[in-house]
Amino acid sequence: MDIIDDIEAGNDHEEDGTVPSHPMAVKPSGNAYTAAVNLKANAGSFAKLPDELLMSFLETLEAAELLQLGGACKFLYAFTRVDELWRALFVESKPTTFTWLGTWRATFLSHPTLPLISCEGVFSNVLHRPYFCAHTPLTPYTHNIPAQNAIPRLSDLSEEEYNRTWLDKPFILTSPVKSWPIYRTWDADYLFATYPSVSFRAEAVDWPLAKYMQYMRHNADESPLYLFDRSFVEKTALAPDAFTPPPCFGADLFAHLGPARPDSRWLIVGPARSGSTMHQDPNGTSAWNAVLRGAKYWLMFQGPQAPPGVVLSPDGAEITAPLSIAEYLLTFHEEARATPGCREGICYPGEVLHVPGGWFHLVLNLEEGVAVTQNFVPKGKLGDVLRFLRDKKEQVSGFRDDVDDPYGMFVERLREACPDVLEETLERMEKKDRGKWEEIKKGDGEGGGFSFGFGFGGDDSDADIP
Repeated sequence: MDIIDDIEAGNDHEEDGTVPSHPMAVKPSGNAYTAAVNLKANAGSFAKLPDELLMSFLETLEAAELLQLGGACKFLYAFTRVDELWRALFVESKPTTFTWLGTWRATFLSHPTLPLISCEGVFSNVLHRPYFCAHTPLTPYTHNIPAQNAIPRLSDLSEEEYNRTWLDKPFILTSPVKSWPIYRTWDADYLFATYPSVSFRAEAVDWPLAKYMQYMRHNADESPLYLFDRSFVEKTALAPDAFTPPPCFGADLFAHLGPARPDSRWLIVGPARSGSTMHQDPNGTSAWNAVLRGAKYWLMFQGPQAPPGVVLSPDGAEITAPLSIAEYLLTFHEEARATPGCREGICYPGEVLHVPGGWFHLVLNLEEGVAVTQNFVPKGKLGDVLRFLRDKKEQVSGFRDDVDDPYGMFVERLREACPDVLEETLERMEKKDRGKWEEIKKGDGEGGGFSFGFGFGGDDSDADIP
């Protein structure tokens, strides 16, 4: 059985709820305590290193060195076969032509994978965990959503209702996409047939769509590459009416920036198990995400408090979380689901999910999917976005390099286009900032330890702007 056959056969385990045996018979570290033989003893000086440190060392090696070291013993053979090592080498090499052969190692070496050597007697969580995460069924984590967690599903919503009630709440609109021209045609096969040689961005690589499709349908990665392209409208020469934002969201105030606006819309394509780990959207913006094909599971929490399993740096600029979606679900999902304020839902074809600015969210593709998404600035969230641009300059992203002062430029454009909205928002921001300053002074006078940051979301929301 070659590697692609093995991958496709492994898909059956998602249905029967089991995890296939590790292809090299590697077992978790705990099994070493009762084993008669531990092959780590044969690794010479490398046996002295913790597995995590050994893996960090291997990440510094070139392909020839990995191949040479892998021939030393079965223990090092197992470590040097970790496909993430070869993924990094492949991405760094930026090949102009290649044929996807089922694994990163095989593709990098341009040689089909030979049958793997059994490494029974190798015990390592570093090796076993990624394989387990890549093959464990995720359906139990995405269904049976508790009623109190369920993201509301709405058949329709007016702009007035959105601004009055739903500005800071996630929800799923069940019908607006079905009238879009691209909804009728844009599945993965159509895109492949129409744009096979067009390069799209998939995380750190730019591949012709035909190459990405080969990868998407024949890989066993723990975290599959996710096609997330910001220039898809230009690349596909889409007509202006090919898709339109749901009317309930109203005008996108970032549109007043014209060509200077930050990145705002993306085409998303990915296989089952791909998606986005827990994060917040850029610049304090809100977003809508429309599913054209497939289904997406969403797990959401309102900021600024970090969800279970996520650690924020003091300034909120750095997020530390599990490296893969599967690892997060396996480790933290039970706690997350039981956390007050948790929201969950599944968005199906033709539906749109609203992501309020400042909300943390994890997204998992339950099957092969195609979607489009757009970040936007609704009137009621303008204060959050302005505050982010003003007070978190080091975290602002998506603007052109020649835009030195995104906050100042945005204020200037708003003053020209909608001065009343801007002035009302600035007044509200000033009032809130002054109130916080008074609270600080009061806390200092009483010996209190009050602290704050000009974050977005939560109590800083300008949702009451009419």
